[in-house]
Amino acid sequence: MLTLLRTVTGITCLGLLALTGCAGGSYRPVSDAPVKLGGPYRVRGTTYVPAVDPTYDVLGYASWYGTESGKRTASGERFRADWTTAAHTTLPLPTYVEVTALDTGRRIIVRINDRGPFAGGVRIIDLSRGAAEQLGVRAAGQAAVRVRRVEPTADDRARLRKGKRARDLPPISEHDRLSLRSQLAAAGF
Repeated sequence: MLTLLRTVTGITCLGLLALTGCAGGSYRPVSDAPVKLGGPYRVRGTTYVPAVDPTYDVLGYASWYGTESGKRTASGERFRADWTTAAHTTLPLPTYVEVTALDTGRRIIVRINDRGPFAGGVRIIDLSRGAAEQLGVRAAGQAAVRVRRVEPTADDRARLRKGKRARDLPPISEHDRLSLRSQLAAAGF
């Protein structure tokens, strides 16, 4: 009887270990629901308070990241460096934003699915390597940008969820680009 009990216990433990191993490697599927807001959190001495902000429209700097490929994002999805995604400290996950490079006027739609940047200063968004390449700012490492929350079409959302680019957007006018650059400079950046 004791041998049978040990055998059943051993098989049960092995089964639980196998299930635990499977659960640890799983990622949340890429989806627009549920939207994850989360409570306040602290990184390197700074407290961040996630919030819904449908009018988000901010000038600052973008950086990019890509060496974390395959790791879990804050939304639970697998990070894929070549996708058009980004990290933001407070916008809900996911959120879609239009990012405009202020040096060129080039614009892209990006899906935010991670948290960051946490380097301090005036960096307002961390682009994936793929997003930085698409925007034309990868070589710079850091670039002046405008980040504006948008509601893309269902087709653009679906494309971004599959790792593909959203439709191409025309660049902003030279007048608007220079105006945004001067606003950024007037703010001391």
